[in-house]
Amino acid sequence: MLEQINNINISSLLFLISIIGIFLNQKNILIMLMSLEMMFLAVSFNLVFASIYLDDILGQIFSLLILTVAAAESSIGLAILVVYYRIRNIITVELMNLMKG
Repeated sequence: MLEQINNINISSLLFLISIIGIFLNQKNILIMLMSLEMMFLAVSFNLVFASIYLDDILGQIFSLLILTVAAAESSIGLAILVVYYRIRNIITVELMNLMKG
């Protein structure tokens, strides 16, 4: 039981660090994407720890699904940033509203 509480504390700490990374650094889009990935990882950790504690494999399956979607989201986001950088030669969050169509 103590291991479960310690694991949940580590996962919660990882989630809080990622929230701080998003709100304190709103200028660099790459750090915001990494913080978002850390959020997905923290939620995935919680699902795996709960799955182990409850002796059920469903949490691990959801964790794999979350990590797969997070990887796809990250690759698409980085591809959009590369195209945006090729057009503007700078990546700033303030100018991202120019992409609205």
